[in-house]
Amino acid sequence: MASVTLAESAKLSQDFLVRGVIEDIITVNPFFDVFPFDGLNGNALAYDRENTLGDVQTLGVDGTITAKNPATFTKVTTGLTTIIGDAEINGLLQATRSDINDQTLTQIASKAKNVGNTYQSQMIVGDGTGDNIEGLLNLLPADQIVTGLTANGDALTFAILDELLDLVQDKDGNADYIMMHQRSRRAFYALARSAGGAGLIETITLPSGRTSPAYNGVPIFINNYLPINQTKGTGTARTTIIAGTFDDGSRTHGIAGLTATNAAGIQVTDVGEAETKDNRIWRIKWYSGLALFSNRGISYADGIA
Repeated sequence: MASVTLAESAKLSQDFLVRGVIEDIITVNPFFDVFPFDGLNGNALAYDRENTLGDVQTLGVDGTITAKNPATFTKVTTGLTTIIGDAEINGLLQATRSDINDQTLTQIASKAKNVGNTYQSQMIVGDGTGDNIEGLLNLLPADQIVTGLTANGDALTFAILDELLDLVQDKDGNADYIMMHQRSRRAFYALARSAGGAGLIETITLPSGRTSPAYNGVPIFINNYLPINQTKGTGTARTTIIAGTFDDGSRTHGIAGLTATNAAGIQVTDVGEAETKDNRIWRIKWYSGLALFSNRGISYADGIA
């Protein structure tokens, strides 16, 4: 199945409220304007992540071929989890206190927004234990880190961003995004201002029409779920900056969100009347997950002040 963004999945929804909530999520976190989701029919996705290429050699006339080693792969399985909550609305309150704000719509909207917020948090800091998503900070490969960073952390520099992008070797080295906390973006702007020169801070127009700052042609997305209280050596209040690629539906590049093919995005279900109370129950849920298909499609710099 080709990848679809959250915005595209919202167009398929028949629920106006859900579409509105998804649009609100994209407004707050423009990363989801371009972040692809891959649909699954089962409850887990298994894929092979490339480790080493099959070897080759140069060979003279009548030479013996010794390059016999095959490519090696690691099988990875990523599952879906359910982010879920019930909105239970009392019949009397719905009937008598919905003249200004519809009680049902208000409660469903609140739950749906929190479902979206929970996914945004889980895709960064989820530890993969229990029913948690394994987030990016837990998936970062040890050999895809910017080198030369000091033991106690560093202030952001253009050199760090340059190496961050150089480490993204997937898609012929063409990174799709840089992700950082808002604090790091302020540091980036300060760097740009101190360097001087017109047009140093580039911008890129996203599919929604919004613009995003960019560095070397790569859009910078703010994600305040990236913690700014990390410790590195004796350094505190540190953070991590991530760069990488998006998968294109081939399940071989960078990252993609996962969702259920037949229930993509946030779902709202009318469960019906509660058995023992005058309440109506609405269930809000999202079958979701996250996959890192290629270790060479992501890089990071940690300990950034």
